[in-house]
Amino acid sequence: MSKIVIIGAGSLVFSSRLTVDILTHPALEDSEFTLVDVDDDRLSYAEQIVHRIFKEGGYTKAKVSATKNRQEALKGADYVIVSILVGGYEAIQSEIDIPAKYGIDQCIGDTLTPGGIMRCLRTLPILQEVSKDITSICPQAHVLNYTNPMGMLSWGMTNAAPQMSYIGLCHSVQGTAGEWAKRLNIPEEEINYICSGINHQAWFTHFEHKGKDLLPDIRELALDPKIWYGDSTRMEYVKHLGYPVTESSGHVSEYNPWFRKNEETRDRYCPGMFSDWNGGHGFIKTLYDRPDWKEEMQAMASWEKPVSLERSQEYGATIINAIETGVPAVVYGSVPNRGYIDNLPEGAVVEVPCLVDKNGIQPVRTGALPPHLAALNRTQLNVQELAVEATEQKDPEMVFQAMAMDPLTAMSCTLDDIRDMTRELLQAHAPWINLNGELAAKPRIYQEPVPESAESHIDPAEVNNQ
Repeated sequence: MSKIVIIGAGSLVFSSRLTVDILTHPALEDSEFTLVDVDDDRLSYAEQIVHRIFKEGGYTKAKVSATKNRQEALKGADYVIVSILVGGYEAIQSEIDIPAKYGIDQCIGDTLTPGGIMRCLRTLPILQEVSKDITSICPQAHVLNYTNPMGMLSWGMTNAAPQMSYIGLCHSVQGTAGEWAKRLNIPEEEINYICSGINHQAWFTHFEHKGKDLLPDIRELALDPKIWYGDSTRMEYVKHLGYPVTESSGHVSEYNPWFRKNEETRDRYCPGMFSDWNGGHGFIKTLYDRPDWKEEMQAMASWEKPVSLERSQEYGATIINAIETGVPAVVYGSVPNRGYIDNLPEGAVVEVPCLVDKNGIQPVRTGALPPHLAALNRTQLNVQELAVEATEQKDPEMVFQAMAMDPLTAMSCTLDDIRDMTRELLQAHAPWINLNGELAAKPRIYQEPVPESAESHIDPAEVNNQ
């Protein structure tokens, strides 16, 4: 019997989804689940839902318990699954709406951008404490993190516990591979691919079927209006950069200065009329604004709204099954770069294929990315590194520096505006973050009219010589 601890088990659907996935593997039908959450009501509902899954699925050997005591729950844990949200809808609303006042148009904002940086600030300190608890209480446990911003949090968690068996998980690689297989009319299981980069911006550098390179076909399909309009910014990446990228167009549109410059370009490249995932402003608020969550969880517990008992495409259960049975599997996950991608910084968190078996999680070297793709990844990694450092140092000035280096923010704002926005965000998030003081205000120098005493460093003679 494996003991599986789920931290953040009070989510509306995620913990129940992972529970089902795990139990669908025969070797894991006797698993012991321990649910952890800080909210009594959510924790109670989550436990009721898991009991109902046991009943409806006929899982008579499985066990479940629930507690708010994380340290107690971790005793004897074999696997720790982490999926938490700090600050709830109130925090998400402010990190979308405040930047919008300064002209920064976010769709999801949970990976990079001001929203992702603020999520890091309020989430990483908690997850670093979780990491330290794991290394002292259950050092043999394998840690599977699903919490965003994945890159930043994975970086900070492995900083806090470098010896911890860790992988950050997402469904964007397998989801994107499935989309392209469907577009190509080829069974997904017959596709061979290699994908690497960073979470939410990993690149399919090989995509083959029975020895045939499918990248030329993908480049042609990217120009098909029926595909382009439903997945616009990702198709622009293929059109101009030559390789398919993971994640939705809504996410992809935020990580660069190309698509959300103003209302006109946003509507052109992120036509929300087709799908909010395609780039609608503040779409993440729609996802998290759920005042009916109690009714939803009660309906799941009573089976009025049954939980699907079919296995999903999430990697978590696959990893646990591979380690327990020794039957090897390949998954994609976020891990510190230890030479896995040659032209991304050592120690930065990268997303690469990982072999999983009795020996645990073993990342695979994929070599060098095409230089322009690595350059785009490094732009994001610069922001991630600054955000992690700002959180660990509790330094508000470094928070501003991370914001200033963010591509979407830098495209939209002056440094004066970014400083003002950062100060406003830090004040709004004061209940959930702990920094050493406040971000200093700086005077705006430009005035109308220009003072007569202003110095000029232009040499008129030099100008004449031109």
